[in-house]
Amino acid sequence: MKDDWCIVLDFLIHGHPGQSRSVPVAQVLGEEHFNLLEIIPREEVVLKSQDRVYIGPGKRDQVKSIVGRVEPVKLTATAHSELIFAVELLIDKNEKKIIDFFNNAGSVTTKQHQLELLPSIGKKHMWQILDERKRTPFENFDDLKKRVTLLPNPKKAVVKRIMDELEGMEKWYLFVSPPRRDDV
Repeated sequence: MKDDWCIVLDFLIHGHPGQSRSVPVAQVLGEEHFNLLEIIPREEVVLKSQDRVYIGPGKRDQVKSIVGRVEPVKLTATAHSELIFAVELLIDKNEKKIIDFFNNAGSVTTKQHQLELLPSIGKKHMWQILDERKRTPFENFDDLKKRVTLLPNPKKAVVKRIMDELEGMEKWYLFVSPPRRDDV
């Protein structure tokens, strides 16, 4: 799954250290599918952390090309430290999409539900969420927290899950595009 927009995590104006040729490169996070990518900006374009950049089909004003996916271990220290802030920003921006997950999540197997894959959500909270969403769909994180007793912060649970999925160690992917076989 491809992203049309991304958030800049780090911009290396002189490229990666130790490379023979100096080509500017940016490490970015896709807005829709949380793809970690490296892009090459157009000449004279200087990007900074948290910039929003178009990488979809058609005319790209700021991007010359997309190098491809980047593994989390190959992120720069700056990109790695910016990653959680970018994830939080995207969750805030797309709260409706995340709440739709809580309103529509289903079973993964006969014994496990998608909601249970979120950190700190066990069977008890899962059943409360399922009962409450039958009455009326959740509107936002505050509504979810208000209606499900003693529910840990759902936004933090989603952030943690996305960060875990980005590391590529999960069996099931709820929010992040799973790595392709040739990416592993």
